[in-house]
Amino acid sequence: MNMAELYRPMQAEVREVIHESPTIFTLRLELVDPAERRCYQFRPGQFNMLYLFGVGEVPISIVSDPADEQLIDHTIRIVGRVTEGMAKLQVGDRLGLRGPFGRGWPMRQAQGSDLVVVTGGLGCAPVVAAINYALKRRDRFGKICVVQGVKHSNDLIWAEMYARWRQLPDVQVLLAADQAGQGWPFHQGRITELLDQITADLPNALAMVCGPEGLMHAAAEKLIELGQPPEHIYLSLERNMQCAVGHCGHCQFGADFICHDGPVFTYPQVADRLCTEGV
Repeated sequence: MNMAELYRPMQAEVREVIHESPTIFTLRLELVDPAERRCYQFRPGQFNMLYLFGVGEVPISIVSDPADEQLIDHTIRIVGRVTEGMAKLQVGDRLGLRGPFGRGWPMRQAQGSDLVVVTGGLGCAPVVAAINYALKRRDRFGKICVVQGVKHSNDLIWAEMYARWRQLPDVQVLLAADQAGQGWPFHQGRITELLDQITADLPNALAMVCGPEGLMHAAAEKLIELGQPPEHIYLSLERNMQCAVGHCGHCQFGADFICHDGPVFTYPQVADRLCTEGV
């Protein structure tokens, strides 16, 4: 694909809008051109650049399953002018889509192993596609342990989805909130306090971690303490990605570009740079 094609957005139409919380929503999109729809493929952990015509473009993780040949789902937090505009989109409206971009989760390497998923806040969005991928191909993976933390219990989205996962065989779901509202039935405290409860075979499991960098660093160190090899721990990093093809330099992270070399890295690749200002 030439450079002009990388920067040319495809047209996508909004098929459904799901309001997850007052500040988080999901757009279910369908590419307008049938040929582009047939050719489009992504891997769990990759992202698209969504362009609101006349306003701007933002990188958003893909949360749908790759097997869905029609709809491409993106869960979005309202954090600025572009996402505020996207929150006003209705069914039938159109926006631009470039992608997919980046290096996704190592789903092929994970086959035959237990999976440990540790996320914080909306960090769950980049791994939902991986979890759904594993659940729909259940015979290829061992136990699936999902540990999700939020700042306040009211921030939890997809509660019904977590409850449904919890009922499945060999699936463990552990939830935590730093601040628990009335009636919160799960753990109150830091997410790392739950990692001792994981039932996966950690020395042979593969971990996928995303969220704030401080949380990812603490979770990775705790998993290593519990016996998980560092090279089996994968992190999804977030930076200011504007071009998505490694040209603008906004997402440079040491010698790497998050959009091109990531967003998924092994923990040893980035451990010395996490939580370091100016990197």
